[in-house]
Amino acid sequence: MIIFVAIAFAFMSVYQQYFVQPQSVAASQARQGEQEGKSASDPNAAPIASASPNTAAQPPASSQPTDRVIAVVTTAIGELKIDELGRVAQATLSGSVFKGENSEQTALFNQRNARALEIRFTDKPVNTQAFNTAYVASASEIDASAASADLTLTQTLNESNLTIVKELRFYPDGHYDFSVKLSRATEYFVTTGFRPDAASDPMTIQGALVHTSSGAIETIEEGEAIEGQSFKNARMVSAFDRYYATLFFNYETPFNVVVSRVGDGAPLAFVKPLDGADFAASGYIGPKYVDKLRAINPELTAAVEYGFFTFLSKPLFVALEWIYSLVPNWGWAIVIFTILVKIVLFPLSHKGMVSMSKLKDLAPKMKELQERYKDDKQKLQTHMMELYKKHGANPLGGCLPLLLQIPIFFAIYRVLLNAIELKGAEWLYIGDLSMKDPFFVLPLLMGATMWFQQRITPSNFTDPMQAKLFRWLPVVFTVFFLFFPAGLVLYWLVNNIISIGQQWFVNKSVQAAKEINKSDSNNEKN
Repeated sequence: MIIFVAIAFAFMSVYQQYFVQPQSVAASQARQGEQEGKSASDPNAAPIASASPNTAAQPPASSQPTDRVIAVVTTAIGELKIDELGRVAQATLSGSVFKGENSEQTALFNQRNARALEIRFTDKPVNTQAFNTAYVASASEIDASAASADLTLTQTLNESNLTIVKELRFYPDGHYDFSVKLSRATEYFVTTGFRPDAASDPMTIQGALVHTSSGAIETIEEGEAIEGQSFKNARMVSAFDRYYATLFFNYETPFNVVVSRVGDGAPLAFVKPLDGADFAASGYIGPKYVDKLRAINPELTAAVEYGFFTFLSKPLFVALEWIYSLVPNWGWAIVIFTILVKIVLFPLSHKGMVSMSKLKDLAPKMKELQERYKDDKQKLQTHMMELYKKHGANPLGGCLPLLLQIPIFFAIYRVLLNAIELKGAEWLYIGDLSMKDPFFVLPLLMGATMWFQQRITPSNFTDPMQAKLFRWLPVVFTVFFLFFPAGLVLYWLVNNIISIGQQWFVNKSVQAAKEINKSDSNNEKN
């Protein structure tokens, strides 16, 4: 029964994140009310990095830009639209995997938000003019679907005596190299843009991420951004949702990052070139396929974030990915992966199950002691410990081994929830393992196996109310899992089936041991 407590604990952690997070966001918003008011007055404000990481930006005057597209870039993974302010206005992914319900290809961005490659100047008059002056593109159509292709964007600010040149080289895999050159030095910032919102999910981590030269990964979750928060010597900065990211990286020459707080605490990341000098880096806009990111640069896999248990989730995903390379179907890879995980955890599971069986046998005697010493807690505790010692039972023996598995369960949950590799992955009758089971077969089977496992698992409940509540767990979990990704439900189903086999084995072993002890006792009497 403790295994259900462990699973419930993991689930309730996610449940708490989903429902409690809005309250923390509201509290954070109240604390940063003044900064929000300033930022909201001008959405094109440039952040100010200073000695104090909490210094608020002073927004320069500017006007809202238009959405006129001056260049369209086609790569092997989709299409990028460059607007008249030299920014990536929209990224649309190609391929059947990224088709929506209306057969429309997935577009990553809400076009009202700040966009990748947008430049903001600290000098207010320059910033105002920059947001009112169109760039000129060297070409209106760029084909980088088979080989790299170049695009030059030029903006001339006559009143400020300043020319900005963005030189971009796009590659088929969706990444690009870019440089920003100014005719004279003046302090400016370049942003990755707001995170994609094509796969927003409050049950997953989303926001901004900074990978520093020391190897540390700093995550600023949505709702928790602090105005002017800065990071030195960054090698990669990413704005991401569940499946997609827009990011900058340079693993040879680190850069400084400043985060601006927008609205209700959304992080907007900027790169701040030193002393207004020219800046060069690489970028990527697209899905967070681990193998694709690894092919661009092995260190880019740091852009895939699983939350608190990332340190466990990443090696678990590597194992799942390796199995997929042998069995090229994500559904069967999940089945095999689950079996291997259960084999590795079998010693812990077996120990917990045996301890639970011993405690079940002692349950009548424990209840008798509780009734006898219900008014004397100290004596009850003393006699309970004597009972455990006499029969070689350990109350923590059943609980601790299963509690130790909670981080692993939770890490696997994060892997299967965040893995874009499951998007469009077919298995048997299921067309997409990242979506719910269209016929609810897996959730219903999961609930049935959970009920059966509960029936054959020894319990030592002495409180009828607790026993009644736990009998309802399969129903509660079935309802929740009806709308979970099918790949995740498949994992829990296979996990339950194997646990049933393990529990049956333990029950038979314990029963056989009892028969042997009983036979030996009878022989001694004779």
